[in-house]
Amino acid sequence: MRTIDASQITAAVAKLAVDANYYLSNDVRSALENAREHEESPLGKTILDQLVENACIARDEQVPICQDTGMAVVFIEIGQDVHVTGGSIEEAVNAGVAKGYTEGYLRKSVVAEPLFNRKNTGNNTPAVLHTTIVQGDKIKITLAPKGFGSENMSALKMFKPSDGLPAIRKFVVDTIFHAGSNPCPPIIVGIGIGGTMEKAAFLAKKALIRPIDKQNSHAEYARLEKEFLDLINQTGVGPQGLGGRVTALAVNIEYYPTHIAGLPVAININCHATRHAEVEL
Repeated sequence: MRTIDASQITAAVAKLAVDANYYLSNDVRSALENAREHEESPLGKTILDQLVENACIARDEQVPICQDTGMAVVFIEIGQDVHVTGGSIEEAVNAGVAKGYTEGYLRKSVVAEPLFNRKNTGNNTPAVLHTTIVQGDKIKITLAPKGFGSENMSALKMFKPSDGLPAIRKFVVDTIFHAGSNPCPPIIVGIGIGGTMEKAAFLAKKALIRPIDKQNSHAEYARLEKEFLDLINQTGVGPQGLGGRVTALAVNIEYYPTHIAGLPVAININCHATRHAEVEL
C-alpha cells in the first residue's frame, strides 16, 4: 500500500489549472497549423494564423489562452493500492482548483446555485470531479477547463436501436451546423455512444481529453471518426463560423455496452482551445 498526502493532490491540481489554461497541447497546436494548409478561405487562413499566434502569446507571456478559463473538469484514476491521507480527495481537488485559479489570475466563472441565486463562488470551485478506480499504486489527474461557449452547444439524444447509424450521422451534423460560430470553431467534437444517458454524456466529455492525433483503437469507430469529421467539414461553417473548409479539427468517439432497447448518443463540443493537462503522482 502506497500513501499519498492530500496536499500533494492539491498542489498538483493547482499547477494543472494554470498549465491547462496557459499552454495549448502540442496535438491541438499542430492540428491548427495543419488546418491552415488545408483551408481554402483566405479569411479562414487568417483566422487560423491568429489562433496559432494567440496560443504562442499565451505560452510566452504566461497568460490564459482564452478569457473564459472554464469550469474545472477533473478526471482522477486512483490506483487501488493507494491510500490518501490528510483529507478527502474531493476536498484536495477543490483546494487545488481554488489555489490555481486565484494565484494564476484565472477568471472565476462558477456560481454556487444554478437557478435562483447565481452568486459567484469567488474561486471557481467546486470542480466537476470524475473518479475511477484502477490497478496499481499511482494517481493520475487530468484537468480540463471547460468554457461554456462550446459546452452550451452540446447535445444528447436517446435513440432507439432501430434508428441506427443514419440517425446518428444526421444528429451529429445537425448539431454542429446549428452550433455555428458559438463554440468558436474549428472545434473538437467528443461523442459518447452507449451505456445510459449519463454514461453517454460522460464518454463524450472523456473523448475530448484523448489526444486528437490518436484514433479510437476499434477499427470501425476509427473509421466513423473520420467519416464524421469529413461530414462536419462539409457544412461550410468554417473557422470562427465565417465560412470555410475547416469547421472541426477532430472527432473523438468513445463507446460502452448498452441495453438491448437503447442507443444513447451524446455530443460534447470543445472550442479550438481544447485545454487539458495531466500528471501522475
